[in-house]
Amino acid sequence: MDFQWNLVWDSVPTLLDGLVTALIATVLGYAVALVLGLVFALLRRSDSAWIRWPIGVLIEFIRSTPLLVQLFFLFYVLPLIGVSAPALLTGVVGLGLHYATYTSEVYRSGIDNVPAGQWEASTALNLSTRRTWTSVILPQAIPRVIPALGNYVIAMFKDTPLLAAITVLEMLGLARSIGADTFRYAEPITAAGLLYLIVALVMAWGARVVERKFGTVRG
Repeated sequence: MDFQWNLVWDSVPTLLDGLVTALIATVLGYAVALVLGLVFALLRRSDSAWIRWPIGVLIEFIRSTPLLVQLFFLFYVLPLIGVSAPALLTGVVGLGLHYATYTSEVYRSGIDNVPAGQWEASTALNLSTRRTWTSVILPQAIPRVIPALGNYVIAMFKDTPLLAAITVLEMLGLARSIGADTFRYAEPITAAGLLYLIVALVMAWGARVVERKFGTVRG
């Protein structure tokens, strides 16, 4: 078998630049997804159908179309109407918007699992709606969904190779570039795969630490 491990290690320094890009896209995209997902979840509980229905349609539209199509739309279609942004920023927005639709459903399930008696107790204490959400409902709902939210950061990191489609060269894109230069694809792609695996395992460990901190897992 003509497989040269030295070429695997030689690819790592170049791939680390792509790893930094992937981590930047993941961290920023995840922050967008967490915030926007919570906004979506709260808007879907609005008493006004004029707010609830458009948000529901938007969420279902995004969830029903591939992330790659959404990235192409943001990068190639929006500039036709004068809306453009650098490729990495477009990727962050695309990842964040796509995963916000999933996190909104996670938030929704957490909110629905808060006992109805908490609302009644807040009403009895004459708390405002805003105070009820920020001091009673969300502090109970969010810890319940931390395990699911942790899974999404790993999934988003593994989706960053799709950013190559809009010219953002993260690890896999750089691995293919190395392969094109050396006419050897197996070694740089193996190196990229190992780096994805290591980072994903670290993220999984970090997620478990957060879950233990909030008491959502034992052991």
